[in-house]
Amino acid sequence: MIGKRVQFDDETWAAINLLRQERRRSFQQLADEAFGDLLEKHHRPVDLKTQLKESAGVAPKKSRKPKD
Repeated sequence: MIGKRVQFDDETWAAINLLRQERRRSFQQLADEAFGDLLEKHHRPVDLKTQLKESAGVAPKKSRKPKD
């Protein structure tokens, strides 16, 4: 695991801390969710297995929805 330091202005930290308390989650859990969403938004793989598949040129499997 890699540790990094992040700085927030007071208002942003207060909002994050309130959300953390309301959701009963740790800052790390909120950060994991936020960065996962950011990577997904920009079509970047989140986990190592997917990164390796994409670098090898293997397309990820998509789930098929049954036709009505």
